[in-house]
Amino acid sequence: MSRPIRIGVQIQPQHAPRYDLIRDAVRRAEDMGVDAVFNFDHFFPVSGNPEGETFECWTMLAAIAEQTEHVRLGALVTGAGYRNPDLLADMARTVDHISGGRLILGIGSGWFQRDYDEYGYEFGTPGTRLALLKQDLARIDARLKKLNPPPLRHIPILIGGGGEKKTLRLVAKYADVWHTFADVAVLEHKATILAEHCAEVGRDLTTIQRSVDWPGAAAAAALVEAGVTLFRISSNGPDYDLSEVEAALRWRDAQEPNRL
Repeated sequence: MSRPIRIGVQIQPQHAPRYDLIRDAVRRAEDMGVDAVFNFDHFFPVSGNPEGETFECWTMLAAIAEQTEHVRLGALVTGAGYRNPDLLADMARTVDHISGGRLILGIGSGWFQRDYDEYGYEFGTPGTRLALLKQDLARIDARLKKLNPPPLRHIPILIGGGGEKKTLRLVAKYADVWHTFADVAVLEHKATILAEHCAEVGRDLTTIQRSVDWPGAAAAAALVEAGVTLFRISSNGPDYDLSEVEAALRWRDAQEPNRL
């Protein structure tokens, strides 16, 4: 049985001078019928005015969990180097309970040097950050099994990235959702590499969902044919324009007219 197509909106917590603007954007997104609401994990804007406003990721996720009723929620993605991984597992378990079992634990190796420098984390190299991500995923997995009370269910792990030797191996071992930036040809190539890693670790490739950025209605069908089931659309403050989200939802509903 094929998975349903899902539309996620990333309410980026940048350039919003007040949190109520974010709260309203989340409300509008859920009322429109989005499947997931994501934010991002940065301490400064990553586009636009670099000195603009930003709110912290996981505090915001707890608020979204309490505010919403139906949407899945998570960070796209948490920076592995920003928090002790055992604490992060505990935070994820807690937010999952607050939401009634709707959290997606998105995580990646991190890339935005200013976050590291200004908050006192070691930036290192791509290799050292990936090594830390590998260590963190093992510790998160172990801690989630020890927490009392436990998570409400298996918390799905979303890993962002497309590195063929290291990142995709971590996807094969730990991820329930793989988010990457790719057109159809690149996605299919990387999926072949991912299949090889899955075979090495004894994982069924079909258990890993594929997620990409929304390419527009004209290009989306080809990505679905390539196995994509989740599309991400980003929206920035202060206005949080959701018109592209609305168009994507119309496309989704046209593909699945019997969707409940």
